[in-house]
Amino acid sequence: MPHVVLLGDSVFDNRSYTNGGPDVVTQLRAMLPAGWRASLAAVDGHTTIEIPRQVASLPDGVTHLALSVGGNDALRCLSVLDAPMADVRQAMTVLGAITEQFEAQYIAALDACRRLNLPTVVCTIYNGCFDDVGFQRVATVFIALFDDVIQRAAARHGLPVVDLRVVCSHPSDYANPIEPSSIGGEKIARALAAALGVPPQPGAA
Repeated sequence: MPHVVLLGDSVFDNRSYTNGGPDVVTQLRAMLPAGWRASLAAVDGHTTIEIPRQVASLPDGVTHLALSVGGNDALRCLSVLDAPMADVRQAMTVLGAITEQFEAQYIAALDACRRLNLPTVVCTIYNGCFDDVGFQRVATVFIALFDDVIQRAAARHGLPVVDLRVVCSHPSDYANPIEPSSIGGEKIARALAAALGVPPQPGAA
């Protein structure tokens, strides 16, 4: 029996933000064909360094993985945006160092998944939905650095990528600036189903 497990952070573990609506894993279950299962191993607040622990605790019978992680890694680096810089070169050097550290951590997380030799789908980090237009512009550029790491890591191993920047592109997709609403969760679940090669069933949510 095919069994998909969702790894990562609150992009998948979003029940606390849906205001009573269905979360991502519930919506994915409704979209999968008969005989498929979906389980949640993602934990709100987790970063790349927790992924190996999530992988080590997977239930028996897993056949497919989906990974969405990195947003909290980026959030922990936001203070750099307010740090004084002498010029653009210095700023790029600092951002480059942050990117290199994230790349090492993301590769370790992805390697933990790949050691299971299971079909794996990875997700980029979405841009969020901030009221401050200026900050949204800066955040979008900042997140692109992290997403470049994710996309390159996936490309090295031929893994399918769900670009959440495209999937969650409307304010209604967000319950707050950084968490997916039930509406956004439905879009994420639908994109995951397609990436897994199992288009949503007729009449699915």
